[in-house]
Amino acid sequence: MTLTLYQVDAFTDTQFHGNPAAVCPLTAWLSDDLLQAIAEENNLSETAFYVPQGDMFHIRWFTPVCEVDLCGHATLATGHVLFRHEGYAKPVITFTSRSGLLRVRNEGEELILDFPVDRLNPVQAPAGLAEALGSRPLEVYQGKDDFMAVYGTEEEVASMQPDFTLVAKIPARGVIVTAPGRTVDFVSRFFGPQSGIAEDPVTGSAHTTLVPYWSRRLGKTQLRATQVSKRRGELRCVLKGERVEIGGRACTYLIGTITLL
Repeated sequence: MTLTLYQVDAFTDTQFHGNPAAVCPLTAWLSDDLLQAIAEENNLSETAFYVPQGDMFHIRWFTPVCEVDLCGHATLATGHVLFRHEGYAKPVITFTSRSGLLRVRNEGEELILDFPVDRLNPVQAPAGLAEALGSRPLEVYQGKDDFMAVYGTEEEVASMQPDFTLVAKIPARGVIVTAPGRTVDFVSRFFGPQSGIAEDPVTGSAHTTLVPYWSRRLGKTQLRATQVSKRRGELRCVLKGERVEIGGRACTYLIGTITLL
């Protein structure tokens, strides 16, 4: 059996920036063990698999160690593959997923994700969080999957050197760190050793958590964001009630073939 494999840099228009994701189109689902083995072999933060489902597609995402409920950059990458390489002609793709219905809208050079917002609750910092991140946050929130730690300046977030062994002990999918941006509305980074990803370069799903917080804090619904990892990524976000739109570009790095023996 052979499968097509695409690798796409998401939330960037420049190769070797943004967040690389693998995308594997399927005609029918393979076993979960095989999907996980392919993701482990790819060794990227996420591999997305999709199967046609009537007028929609069913999408699943795997890190090298586990399946996750939601992934933004790999969904953007999948939209890029369908629109740019697989001949999908309609302006909006609808996916079914473990997080409900998700959509990707084609707006020329930019693709727009339509995701459900996360629910945030202010909490006491979990034990070991400040030690893991190297400094004490001003505020801590807990969403469905992640903790979010708020800092005062972009410089604090950009220069952070977390202890990933300690971060891995935080009981969550991962930890978002964020602060006001100098030239954008906010910046962030995402650490997820619990999910097999020490640092995710650009995390679309984290912006379902970030956007409601910064929209409320800044009093605006349209926001520009940068994830200030080494590879960096640019996002344009709009809060629309219970949904958040997350826009970005993507570029193809490779197209290959997986040979399953």
